[in-house]
Amino acid sequence: MGRTRPHHCRIRGVGVTAQTVTAQTVTALPPTQSQQAFRAMLEALARPGTPMALPREPLTILAPAIVPVIALADLSTGVCVLEHDGDRWAEAVATATSAPTWPAEMARLVAAVRPIDEEDLRGFTRGSAYAPEDGALVALSVRDVQGGPLRWTLSGPGIRGTARIAPQGLPAGFVAARADAVAAYPAGIDILLVTDDGRVVGLPRTTTITEEN
Repeated sequence: MGRTRPHHCRIRGVGVTAQTVTAQTVTALPPTQSQQAFRAMLEALARPGTPMALPREPLTILAPAIVPVIALADLSTGVCVLEHDGDRWAEAVATATSAPTWPAEMARLVAAVRPIDEEDLRGFTRGSAYAPEDGALVALSVRDVQGGPLRWTLSGPGIRGTARIAPQGLPAGFVAARADAVAAYPAGIDILLVTDDGRVVGLPRTTTITEEN
Protein backbone atom coordinates (compact mmCIF):
# COMPACT_ATOMS: atom_id res chain seq x y z
CA MET A 1 0.00 0.00 0.00
CA GLY A 2 2.98 2.33 0.32
CA ARG A 3 3.23 5.13 2.81
CA THR A 4 0.01 6.34 4.33
CA ARG A 5 -0.82 9.28 6.50
CA PRO A 6 -2.75 8.66 9.71
CA HIS A 7 -6.24 10.14 9.58
CA HIS A 8 -7.82 10.72 12.94
CA CYS A 9 -11.57 10.93 13.35
CA ARG A 10 -11.61 14.28 15.13
CA ILE A 11 -14.35 15.55 17.40
CA ARG A 12 -13.86 19.05 18.76
CA GLY A 13 -16.52 21.16 20.37
CA VAL A 14 -20.03 21.26 19.04
CA GLY A 15 -20.46 20.71 15.32
CA VAL A 16 -22.99 22.47 13.15
CA THR A 17 -23.50 21.22 9.59
CA ALA A 18 -26.59 21.41 7.39
CA GLN A 19 -28.32 19.97 10.43
CA THR A 20 -27.21 20.37 14.04
CA VAL A 21 -26.20 16.94 15.30
CA THR A 22 -25.32 15.53 18.67
CA ALA A 23 -24.47 12.00 19.61
CA GLN A 24 -27.80 11.75 21.40
CA THR A 25 -29.91 12.71 18.36
CA VAL A 26 -28.53 10.00 16.03
CA THR A 27 -29.71 6.42 16.50
CA ALA A 28 -29.45 3.21 14.53
CA LEU A 29 -31.69 3.12 11.48
CA PRO A 30 -35.01 1.33 11.83
CA PRO A 31 -34.92 -2.05 10.05
CA THR A 32 -36.98 -0.88 7.08
CA GLN A 33 -34.74 2.13 6.43
CA SER A 34 -31.61 0.05 6.95
CA GLN A 35 -32.85 -2.47 4.40
CA GLN A 36 -33.70 0.30 1.93
CA ALA A 37 -30.23 1.83 2.33
CA PHE A 38 -28.55 -1.56 1.96
CA ARG A 39 -30.56 -2.32 -1.17
CA ALA A 40 -29.65 1.06 -2.69
CA MET A 41 -25.95 0.49 -2.00
CA LEU A 42 -26.05 -3.06 -3.35
CA GLU A 43 -27.78 -1.91 -6.54
CA ALA A 44 -25.37 1.02 -6.92
CA LEU A 45 -22.35 -1.29 -6.74
CA ALA A 46 -23.98 -3.84 -9.04
CA ARG A 47 -24.82 -1.15 -11.63
CA PRO A 48 -21.91 1.32 -11.54
CA GLY A 49 -22.76 4.81 -12.74
CA THR A 50 -26.50 4.44 -12.13
CA PRO A 51 -27.80 6.62 -9.25
CA MET A 52 -29.86 4.89 -6.60
CA ALA A 53 -31.93 6.68 -3.97
CA LEU A 54 -31.19 6.33 -0.27
CA PRO A 55 -34.22 6.39 2.06
CA ARG A 56 -35.41 9.94 2.65
CA GLU A 57 -36.08 9.82 6.38
CA PRO A 58 -32.45 9.53 7.61
CA LEU A 59 -31.43 12.47 5.41
CA THR A 60 -33.41 14.84 7.63
CA ILE A 61 -30.83 14.43 10.40
CA LEU A 62 -27.78 12.81 8.77
CA ALA A 63 -25.18 14.02 6.29
CA PRO A 64 -25.88 11.83 3.23
CA ALA A 65 -22.46 10.12 3.29
CA ILE A 66 -23.12 9.01 6.87
CA VAL A 67 -26.18 6.95 5.91
CA PRO A 68 -24.27 4.00 4.34
CA VAL A 69 -22.04 3.69 7.41
CA ILE A 70 -24.95 3.90 9.86
CA ALA A 71 -26.72 1.19 7.83
CA LEU A 72 -23.75 -1.20 7.63
CA ALA A 73 -21.72 -0.69 10.80
CA ASP A 74 -21.76 -3.25 13.58
CA LEU A 75 -19.74 -4.25 16.63
CA SER A 76 -17.08 -6.03 14.56
CA THR A 77 -16.54 -3.46 11.78
CA GLY A 78 -13.95 -0.71 12.15
CA VAL A 79 -15.36 2.67 11.12
CA CYS A 80 -13.84 6.09 10.44
CA VAL A 81 -15.56 9.39 9.69
CA LEU A 82 -13.43 12.04 7.97
CA GLU A 83 -15.00 15.30 9.01
CA HIS A 84 -14.38 19.00 9.50
CA ASP A 85 -12.98 20.21 12.80
CA GLY A 86 -15.97 20.90 15.01
CA ASP A 87 -18.22 18.24 13.47
CA ARG A 88 -19.47 15.43 15.67
CA TRP A 89 -20.50 12.86 13.08
CA ALA A 90 -17.86 10.36 14.25
CA GLU A 91 -19.15 10.49 17.80
CA ALA A 92 -22.75 10.18 16.58
CA VAL A 93 -21.94 7.12 14.45
CA ALA A 94 -20.11 5.43 17.33
CA THR A 95 -23.02 6.09 19.67
CA ALA A 96 -25.66 4.88 17.21
CA THR A 97 -23.88 1.72 16.05
CA SER A 98 -21.38 0.81 18.81
CA ALA A 99 -18.91 0.16 16.00
CA PRO A 100 -15.24 0.62 16.91
CA THR A 101 -13.58 3.80 15.65
CA TRP A 102 -10.42 3.05 13.67
CA PRO A 103 -7.89 5.18 11.76
CA ALA A 104 -8.85 5.67 8.11
CA GLU A 105 -5.99 3.51 6.84
CA MET A 106 -7.41 0.54 8.79
CA ALA A 107 -11.18 1.08 8.74
CA ARG A 108 -13.44 -1.21 6.72
CA LEU A 109 -16.13 1.49 6.50
CA VAL A 110 -15.21 5.11 5.82
CA ALA A 111 -17.52 8.11 5.49
CA ALA A 112 -15.98 11.35 4.22
CA VAL A 113 -18.16 14.35 4.96
CA ARG A 114 -15.23 16.69 4.27
CA PRO A 115 -13.34 16.90 0.96
CA ILE A 116 -10.66 14.26 0.52
CA ASP A 117 -7.38 14.49 -1.37
CA GLU A 118 -5.34 11.98 -3.37
CA GLU A 119 -3.31 10.95 -0.32
CA ASP A 120 -6.50 10.12 1.55
CA LEU A 121 -7.67 7.95 -1.33
CA ARG A 122 -4.40 6.06 -1.66
CA GLY A 123 -4.31 5.46 2.09
CA PHE A 124 -7.51 3.45 2.57
CA THR A 125 -7.06 -0.22 3.33
CA ARG A 126 -7.21 -2.46 0.27
CA GLY A 127 -7.29 -5.92 1.78
CA SER A 128 -5.21 -8.52 -0.05
CA ALA A 129 -5.47 -11.15 -2.76
CA TYR A 130 -6.25 -13.64 0.00
CA ALA A 131 -8.76 -11.39 1.78
CA PRO A 132 -10.18 -8.89 -0.72
CA GLU A 133 -13.22 -8.48 1.50
CA ASP A 134 -11.00 -6.54 3.90
CA GLY A 135 -10.79 -3.64 1.43
CA ALA A 136 -12.55 -0.47 2.52
CA LEU A 137 -15.98 0.66 1.43
CA VAL A 138 -15.71 4.44 1.23
CA ALA A 139 -18.72 6.77 1.08
CA LEU A 140 -17.72 10.16 -0.34
CA SER A 141 -19.79 13.34 -0.27
CA VAL A 142 -20.24 14.98 -3.67
CA ARG A 143 -22.51 17.83 -4.66
CA ASP A 144 -23.79 15.94 -7.69
CA VAL A 145 -22.67 13.24 -10.10
CA GLN A 146 -23.25 15.46 -13.14
CA GLY A 147 -22.12 18.98 -13.98
CA GLY A 148 -18.53 18.58 -12.80
CA PRO A 149 -15.46 19.87 -14.68
CA LEU A 150 -14.35 16.45 -15.98
CA ARG A 151 -16.42 13.74 -17.61
CA TRP A 152 -15.87 10.12 -16.68
CA THR A 153 -16.63 7.14 -18.89
CA LEU A 154 -17.21 4.02 -16.82
CA SER A 155 -16.86 0.48 -18.11
CA GLY A 156 -16.69 -2.98 -16.63
CA PRO A 157 -18.96 -5.54 -14.97
CA GLY A 158 -22.53 -4.39 -14.41
CA ILE A 159 -22.38 -1.70 -17.11
CA ARG A 160 -24.04 -2.23 -20.46
CA GLY A 161 -21.57 -0.63 -22.84
CA THR A 162 -20.46 2.45 -20.93
CA ALA A 163 -21.87 4.90 -18.39
CA ARG A 164 -21.00 8.59 -18.09
CA ILE A 165 -20.91 10.80 -15.04
CA ALA A 166 -19.21 14.11 -14.17
CA PRO A 167 -18.96 14.37 -10.37
CA GLN A 168 -18.73 17.67 -8.55
CA GLY A 169 -16.54 18.09 -5.50
CA LEU A 170 -13.71 15.59 -6.00
CA PRO A 171 -9.97 16.40 -6.25
CA ALA A 172 -8.41 16.76 -9.71
CA GLY A 173 -6.23 13.68 -9.16
CA PHE A 174 -9.05 11.43 -8.01
CA VAL A 175 -9.09 9.08 -11.02
CA ALA A 176 -5.34 8.41 -10.92
CA ALA A 177 -5.32 7.90 -7.15
CA ARG A 178 -8.30 5.57 -7.32
CA ALA A 179 -6.59 3.59 -10.12
CA ASP A 180 -3.62 3.08 -7.80
CA ALA A 181 -5.96 1.91 -5.03
CA VAL A 182 -7.49 -0.83 -7.20
CA ALA A 183 -4.39 -1.80 -9.20
CA ALA A 184 -3.78 -5.05 -7.28
CA TYR A 185 -7.23 -6.55 -7.93
CA PRO A 186 -8.90 -8.47 -6.29
CA ALA A 187 -7.55 -6.29 -3.50
CA GLY A 188 -8.76 -2.70 -3.63
CA ILE A 189 -11.40 -0.29 -2.41
CA ASP A 190 -15.04 0.19 -3.32
CA ILE A 191 -16.47 3.70 -3.46
CA LEU A 192 -19.93 5.15 -3.07
CA LEU A 193 -20.42 8.70 -4.32
CA VAL A 194 -23.24 10.15 -2.23
CA THR A 195 -24.88 13.34 -3.48
CA ASP A 196 -26.27 16.18 -1.42
CA ASP A 197 -29.81 15.07 -2.25
CA GLY A 198 -29.26 11.47 -1.18
CA ARG A 199 -28.49 9.61 -4.39
CA VAL A 200 -25.68 7.06 -4.41
CA VAL A 201 -23.47 5.98 -7.33
CA GLY A 202 -21.22 2.94 -6.96
CA LEU A 203 -17.63 2.66 -8.15
CA PRO A 204 -16.63 -0.91 -7.30
CA ARG A 205 -13.00 -1.91 -7.72
CA THR A 206 -13.90 -3.74 -10.95
CA THR A 207 -14.95 -0.51 -12.71
CA THR A 208 -12.57 1.22 -15.12
CA ILE A 209 -12.76 5.03 -15.23
CA THR A 210 -11.59 6.99 -18.27
CA GLU A 211 -11.40 10.73 -17.67
CA GLU A 212 -12.08 13.36 -20.34
CA ASN A 213 -12.02 17.16 -20.33
